[in-house]
Amino acid sequence: MTPDHASPPGSLVAASREALSAQGALAQADARHVERAVQLTMAQAVAEAIETRSALVAEAGTGVGKTFAYLVPTLLSGARALVSTATKSLQDQLFLRDIPRLRDALQLPVSVALLKGRGSYLCLHRLKQARQSATLPDRWAVRTLAKVEQWSQTTASGDLAELDGLDERSSVIPLVTSTRDNCLGSECADFRVCHVVKARREAMAADVVVVNHHLFFADMALRDTGVAELLPSVEVAVFDEAHQLAEAGVQFLGTTLSTAQALDLARDLLAVGLQQARGLAPWQELQSGIEKAARELRLAAAGPLRELRGSLKLRWEERATRADFVEALRALGLAADAAGAALDTVSELSPDLGKLAERAGQLAVLADRFVAGAAEGRVRWIDISPHQARLVESPLDIREALAEQMAAAGRAWIFTSATLGDDDALSWFTEQAGLNEARTLRVGSPFDYAAHARLYIPAGFPKPNEATHPSAVATMAARCARALGGRTFVLTTTLRALQAIAERLRAEFEAQGDTLRVLQQGEAPKRQLMQQFLAEPRSVLVGSQSFWEGIDVPGDALQCVLIDKLPFPPPNDPLVEARVKRLEAQGRNAFADYFVAEAAVSLKQGAGRLIRSETDHGLLVVCDPRMAGMNYGRRLREALPPMTRVASEAEALAWLESLAGEALPY
Repeated sequence: MTPDHASPPGSLVAASREALSAQGALAQADARHVERAVQLTMAQAVAEAIETRSALVAEAGTGVGKTFAYLVPTLLSGARALVSTATKSLQDQLFLRDIPRLRDALQLPVSVALLKGRGSYLCLHRLKQARQSATLPDRWAVRTLAKVEQWSQTTASGDLAELDGLDERSSVIPLVTSTRDNCLGSECADFRVCHVVKARREAMAADVVVVNHHLFFADMALRDTGVAELLPSVEVAVFDEAHQLAEAGVQFLGTTLSTAQALDLARDLLAVGLQQARGLAPWQELQSGIEKAARELRLAAAGPLRELRGSLKLRWEERATRADFVEALRALGLAADAAGAALDTVSELSPDLGKLAERAGQLAVLADRFVAGAAEGRVRWIDISPHQARLVESPLDIREALAEQMAAAGRAWIFTSATLGDDDALSWFTEQAGLNEARTLRVGSPFDYAAHARLYIPAGFPKPNEATHPSAVATMAARCARALGGRTFVLTTTLRALQAIAERLRAEFEAQGDTLRVLQQGEAPKRQLMQQFLAEPRSVLVGSQSFWEGIDVPGDALQCVLIDKLPFPPPNDPLVEARVKRLEAQGRNAFADYFVAEAAVSLKQGAGRLIRSETDHGLLVVCDPRMAGMNYGRRLREALPPMTRVASEAEALAWLESLAGEALPY
């Protein structure tokens, strides 16, 4: 498919509007298609950006139909396109459902490819190694490996998402997938049938390629995902769920040294050394040296912290001045050097040994880098969890990296999401992405929020920093859930609040003899919790960050959302601190320009769980008196969809009781 550069200006706009109209191709293919003025407005802006090869930042509220609004003009343009979204599951949705549906409706001969990162594809070479030498932790891992082996005989794509029931946290996945560090490239015996190579080959030949943000930025940093070869030939680049773009970029444009990375090297060093060069070096001693150094680094990074349940982000300065931390880093570098020296003596025996020598050298370089000071304009921190420590050096935003890509060639750049800011300039997003010169568009939701949704901010509520706040949130949630008969979300800003609120909710229900069930994040995988919530309407789901967005529960299955407090960024987060310092150095008000702006976007994301279709009804409760009493509260209220505000708890509960009376019987 080749772009029709000879077509007159505006023809793509007209074709896009026609396709999405009440009499257009989509309506003829699907009787449920409804013409929406807001969707036509966005599609026209996308078409104009494609025709002029310019940049567009478009915020489209829930119900606009933004996916079709950008896909229709993109497909009709005939231009080669890259579509990037936030997660692998959204990639699959675009590739398996949305694009094929449009391609058929528009009757276009468009070839589409799906491209994920290495860790999503089976590595046949690593599978053989795992079969021969892997030490599996338990019988479940043994069964999983056997399942992967059986599936490997029939899969065409090698995409592990095909495997039903494979837990993405499985210890087997790192054993049967490759990384940039351990991939042998063209020296691999299985190179001709490599699933990663095949996926990249298909992407290079396709008209439309679907990737994710992590992959896009990982390639900018490492040139290892296939996007680098693909991008020069792309004429349209679309970033859906663009509100996640900056954080994905910061994560992958940085430099990371993790103790898990060192332990993986130690494991592979022993397995390959004993298998392919037994007796030629003290493999067990070298493995033990790296493993010991990695564990010492994890302990030094944790410092006085013990029995961590989740992950914690520490300032670099909290550990970098401690002698034991610096010593542990140096010890890891020396252990990696020793392994590298031994591997160099046998590296010609096999590609695996040569690759291990490279990995050991890279680990030593990383250790030395983190002993030295950080580069200018970058920030360092330590992510510590029960099983590993990650040392990170990162840029503060994606401005420079994105500007470099956008300057490289004349193409259209489309950035879209339901939430990109709280002003017409969409400055929350455009500033951190360096897109101040891009055209911006805000397209509101077609839903009737004033009639269908209510907002309640409880008066006289404890302040978020008071000890009684979590229990007050739980009590409010219990009253709402009773009035509604379940069907309630409680969204928390911290894991600590999540635990306290969930425990108090259970106690409230037990004390009153209620049959309402509390579902708590962390007690089961996210997908399983959502299935339970839908299957058992008399339930309350308590979730933290991962439940604030990407959850779609249309209909009356969810009719009440409580938010425990305003989602301001944590002020002691190293990245937040660095961004604040930069704003203050520019003479700006960091609280208004950063903290309130971030809270507004997060609040919109959380509130967006409530109304998902034209017929949905619900109540949003924000359990934070600052939303009503502080001068910035008005800005945050105006950032929300135009819900009708209720003044009292009695009004709020009466609204829920009316919804409970109208709910379909289960």
